[in-house]
Amino acid sequence: MAEFKEHALRTVSTGTLLNPDQTSMTVGELIRYLLGRFPAQDAEDWDKTGLLVGDPAEELRGVAIALDPTAAAVRAAAGMGANVLLTHHPVFREGPESIVAGGRSYSGSIVFEAIRSGIALVNFHTALDVSHEAQLMLPGLLGLECSGVLEPLERDETKGYGQVCELDEAPMTLDELARRCLAVFGRTPRVWGDPATELHTVATWTGSCGNATELCLDQGVDAIVCGEVKYHAALDASQQGLCVVDLGHDVSELPFTRVLADACVEGGVSSDIISIVEQNDNWSHPEARRA
Repeated sequence: MAEFKEHALRTVSTGTLLNPDQTSMTVGELIRYLLGRFPAQDAEDWDKTGLLVGDPAEELRGVAIALDPTAAAVRAAAGMGANVLLTHHPVFREGPESIVAGGRSYSGSIVFEAIRSGIALVNFHTALDVSHEAQLMLPGLLGLECSGVLEPLERDETKGYGQVCELDEAPMTLDELARRCLAVFGRTPRVWGDPATELHTVATWTGSCGNATELCLDQGVDAIVCGEVKYHAALDASQQGLCVVDLGHDVSELPFTRVLADACVEGGVSSDIISIVEQNDNWSHPEARRA
């Protein structure tokens, strides 16, 4: 795996520019390669995929990669000397009502900032969620082996949402799985179920898990590690015997920045002009204090 520069939003130096002579690729050429890896036809109909803002004919000078296309991330990309901000989440799903600096439409103000800064906004959302790379990401981080897809795509059963991991030869308890999640992601997860429950099958699912708990119950899965689950869905599932480990939506998807960075390198972009924008401090758990 290639090494990439990592920048915290609050510490990016606006004086550090990337060398445009390190690559002769255009923005459009990079996007065409990434669309080959994460095809738009794999994405949900309501989703946005690929280039949403920018000039595909412009020479690629640098790629900043983030989970979310926030205004701060756009400014960070400009400070890094990049002219592409590549994200997992799209800047909008429906066109913004206005594109005005500081306007009431937050997505519109981000688009304005990107255009003013010369930053192309590119994203791969659900097309990345269902990819072969996604099937390996969370299981790999947790030391699990994916044996199947929880909700396969109709057009390609090797792709889809969720990963099923069999642990028959080396079962673990729910408490051990939760502790492993804490060690890997550095965030305290919300856990539903008896800590002593022995697990033989674990599903992983990035982001909002939707109907994943029902799929797990139907398929006899013992536990799911997901990004986000609704309270009543988790309560109902846990009462029926499914253990749930809720990491936090962004916690489960921040590793996608590495997946996108590696894809850019495999597409011919020098790792020297790729930077990952840190976005792991959007929220926190206040420390417990005694009165």
